[in-house]
Amino acid sequence: MQQAIAILDSGVGGLTVAKEMMRQLPRESMIYFGDTARTPYGPRDLQEVRSFTHQIVDHLMTYNPKMIVIACNTATAAALDEITDKLDIPVIGVIHPGARAAISKASNGSIGVIGTQGTIDSGAYTHALEQISPFVNVVSRACPSFVPLVEQGHFDSRATYEIVKNELQPLRELPLDCLILGCTHYPFLADTIQRVMGPSVNLISSAEETAREVSTILYEKGQLEISDDIPQHTFLYTGASELFEKISKKWLAEYLTRTQSTWQNVSL
Repeated sequence: MQQAIAILDSGVGGLTVAKEMMRQLPRESMIYFGDTARTPYGPRDLQEVRSFTHQIVDHLMTYNPKMIVIACNTATAAALDEITDKLDIPVIGVIHPGARAAISKASNGSIGVIGTQGTIDSGAYTHALEQISPFVNVVSRACPSFVPLVEQGHFDSRATYEIVKNELQPLRELPLDCLILGCTHYPFLADTIQRVMGPSVNLISSAEETAREVSTILYEKGQLEISDDIPQHTFLYTGASELFEKISKKWLAEYLTRTQSTWQNVSL
């Protein structure tokens, strides 16, 4: 039986990372945990988010995964270092991969970051970007209304456009090269965000770079799946959320046809 990669998020946002991992690593099995009962994490105290993340990781470890991906920017900022120190398997977050992707695309060094209140307040992206390039100019903005829109399935409507436009208005007036979608929920709104920001601003999602990092680490450890067994994907979620299953099946539809996948409600 394949040893799976575990992915965790506050809700459906990490599915953007899972989708890219399924594209780049189609042989791998995955266990996805969406904490839909306690989403959003952004407005919560980071210590509370840290506690939630430890709970989820403890649960995921009962499945004996070969790697854990913290596919939530707020949880990455709150708990990545602690979880990394705690476990004997590789643990990666989504902030540093996103920062690297932005630096590679920025020509004038002016980078915007949008995220949850917790992620923005942590300064994690600014720190990660400045570690790579001390000359970068970072402008950050919290967009607390975006996660509820995604969790409710409101990706593309006139009302969603107006909310996104109002949230991003201060950034539209700046000469930004790139805008980091500093929350894994935000790629669900990427088309709307791009319309608001205009074609000259590159939107950066950490999903592609995170999946590439997962592939590199597994290759270096000799743990890339090479068998032709059908991947087994398990989707775990908290709370009575039929919407989670509906969104995940729609978002991942093109990849789930080649797998055996199950959905399960869990309590922590």
